[in-house]
Amino acid sequence: MLAYLTGRLAALLPVLLVVAVVVFMLIHVTPGDPARVLLGQDATVEQVAALRHEMGLDRPLPLQFALWLGRAVRGDLGLSFFLHLPVTTDIVQHAGPTTMLSLLGLGVALVIGIPTGIVSAVFRNSWLDQASLALAMLGAAVPSFWLGLSLIVLFAVDLGWLPSSGYRSPGAGLGQSLHYLVLPALALGLPNSSLIIRFTRSSLLDVLGNDYIRTASAKGLPRPRVIFRHAMRNALVPILTVVGLTFAALMGGAVVTETVFSLPGIGQLVVSSVLRRDYPVIQGVILLVATIYVLVNLAVDVLYFVVDPRVRY
Repeated sequence: MLAYLTGRLAALLPVLLVVAVVVFMLIHVTPGDPARVLLGQDATVEQVAALRHEMGLDRPLPLQFALWLGRAVRGDLGLSFFLHLPVTTDIVQHAGPTTMLSLLGLGVALVIGIPTGIVSAVFRNSWLDQASLALAMLGAAVPSFWLGLSLIVLFAVDLGWLPSSGYRSPGAGLGQSLHYLVLPALALGLPNSSLIIRFTRSSLLDVLGNDYIRTASAKGLPRPRVIFRHAMRNALVPILTVVGLTFAALMGGAVVTETVFSLPGIGQLVVSSVLRRDYPVIQGVILLVATIYVLVNLAVDVLYFVVDPRVRY
């Protein structure tokens, strides 16, 4: 196990290096000049050139990349062109809303996805199965921005139960913070539950057809015990995979939801940084998201061993 973890952590470095190279090159070949954006359209050519020199943007791209990568290895992602704050500080300030939203969204997806998938598999080809599959297809087809706006109209405008936008830090009270995150979590969790429903159903159906399940039922064990203790435990490996990927996707892909609900999270930071051509922030955020993906995959691989002792590394 230790050798496996060491090898996976070592494999993290070339993955992040490739991500860093691709992101750096794509950002710098995209049309737009941060100096021009910062100074405005009325700035002279000399003023723009002077600011580009101050930012280091007039250096050759390989040199810029080498300097940035050298600082990133030491944990320094540079300074934001516009906020004049360390990128790490900027990311930390915006990470709280995104983390809470992702955890709540994942919770909503799990609460809906796993029980619905179990019901769909146990009552295969029944009306419950058809309803579960229809719910999964509907969740996959509904755009998240439309769902978010619809929830705002229903629960914030018509009923007045929940706020339509904004965010409160947990320091001001956890209940108040959750009050502002209920609608975004629903808008984020409902579409993502569709994939969990399909994987849970498919994985459980594969297990329910095995001989040891029929033997357990023939011995007279209660149906719930057969399903949850014997079948569900052996069906968890593919479910854990999709849950881990869903969480990583939520952490890196909540841009639309955060924009609809005006949440000051990582998604909003990325959107504003792209519009302002704030290269260090964009590079830092994408590098962070790539790291989260790799670490979540590693954590899921370790959980394989916990839920299924037959797994050996």
